[in-house]
Amino acid sequence: MKKYKLKSLILSLAAISAGVLVSCDNDLLETVPNDRLSVDVFWRTETDAKLAVNGLYTDLDSTNIVTWDALTDIAHTNQNFDVQAYVELGVYDGTSSKIYGEWKRAYRGIRATSYFLENVDKVTSTNTALINQLKGEAKTLRAYQYIKLAGFYGDVPLVTSSITIDEGRALKRAPVSEIWDFIDKELTEAAALLPATYPATDRGRITRGAALGLLARANLYAGRYQKAADAADKVMKLGIYGVYESYEKLFSYAAENNKEVLLDRQFIKDTYKIDIFQLLGPYSQKNSNSSYVPTKALVDTYETLDGKKITDAGSGYNPATPYANRDSRLKYSVFLDGDILPGGNVFKPQPNSGTADAVGSTYIASTTGFNIKKYILADDFANPGNSGINIILLRYAEILLTYAEAKIELGQADAGVLAAINTVRNGRTDVKQPSVTSTSQAELREIVRRERTVELAFEGQHLFDIRRWKTAEKVIPGPVYGITYKDASGALVTVQVVAVNKVFDVNRHYLWPVPQKERDLNPSLTQNPGW
Repeated sequence: MKKYKLKSLILSLAAISAGVLVSCDNDLLETVPNDRLSVDVFWRTETDAKLAVNGLYTDLDSTNIVTWDALTDIAHTNQNFDVQAYVELGVYDGTSSKIYGEWKRAYRGIRATSYFLENVDKVTSTNTALINQLKGEAKTLRAYQYIKLAGFYGDVPLVTSSITIDEGRALKRAPVSEIWDFIDKELTEAAALLPATYPATDRGRITRGAALGLLARANLYAGRYQKAADAADKVMKLGIYGVYESYEKLFSYAAENNKEVLLDRQFIKDTYKIDIFQLLGPYSQKNSNSSYVPTKALVDTYETLDGKKITDAGSGYNPATPYANRDSRLKYSVFLDGDILPGGNVFKPQPNSGTADAVGSTYIASTTGFNIKKYILADDFANPGNSGINIILLRYAEILLTYAEAKIELGQADAGVLAAINTVRNGRTDVKQPSVTSTSQAELREIVRRERTVELAFEGQHLFDIRRWKTAEKVIPGPVYGITYKDASGALVTVQVVAVNKVFDVNRHYLWPVPQKERDLNPSLTQNPGW
């Protein structure tokens, strides 16, 4: 008997049987199960279809997007026994649970969406618009998974239906160009089926803007710049989205479902919760773990308030007061020395501070002296394991930067490109970096890459960015550095994480290996170069 589990976004949890037991005593064995929904009674009503598509959202990413940034230069896996650490150090292969886990989760989501699309037309309904909408949601969610797979592994099997075990053992990898073609087609079709907005009761569902936004992301990843610019432009012309007025509050409960959010993974306290502190919170906070921490490389990327790099002459940067006069997104994204933590404690990460957050005080405290601030809220301090904060997976600032980057790469930098970049730099009440005026392709390329790095820090984009920019071999390898502080003699000392030297082999690390477990099951799957 095959079972297909369908979970609603919040409450419903039901398995659908794809077959029945057969025996000479049919009356005895062919009964309606009381612990799951049988296909014989499901796929009949619009409610069935809604519940089924709701279940597909559970395969969206959430806080795990932060782990991808920890594999780059801007963050670090704090404990050396974490499976992520082996990827950082380059001592991994196709047997790594991290490599297999991402593959498995993506294909689980693909199988669920394909099963939905195969069955939804069984529903009796005269509401064609609703059924089309649900199909559009499923198509978008399936494309979302393929974007990740193409970014992580390159060539992957293109599966668009529920397949048998024997069929799975015969699958071959499709060229990555074919995967990008499928994603483009799938999202284009989905956008035509989806509404631009929903009533409040349906917040969180995939919209036309989300489908177009993912279309822009996918084509940017693929280097199809005209398609990326066109899709981003369509999102902009919907007239629905804009940057939220406060970057500081963007990742708070008060800002949930705001005009900047195109796609998020929605949670609810007590009902559908996450433990946000355990992953991101500073160690001194209740039930926190500093699992993934920012690095000096990221912190140094934030400009000064006058728009200069800290290495520029006349920037006014002072290593003794490194966080003064800096782009305000730094203090909104990273816990810095002297910050007030959600529990009311003062964050004091210097090794000689004598606090629980001091570098080296425990194996759990941040090894860089920085901690991630996004999503770490005082609202959750009383019960950190019961967070209901929504995790943003796609927002309008990314759309603006995608549009700008695509146009820059096309050699079409114009006033629209500058407006897109400057909206991100100074379109909020609490972020006021000077406007960019240069039209030089080289200068704008550097600017938009820096903007993506700081604006989208800890949002899961940087690993894919440095791979497609082909800069990973320049920015990843080497020691991991953290805070600069004054030692007992008053000398400035920069923390270097002990026994950590990040590795990036240009001959193989631009793609992850195909999981060995999958190749053992299916000898038809080839391996990526160098693995």
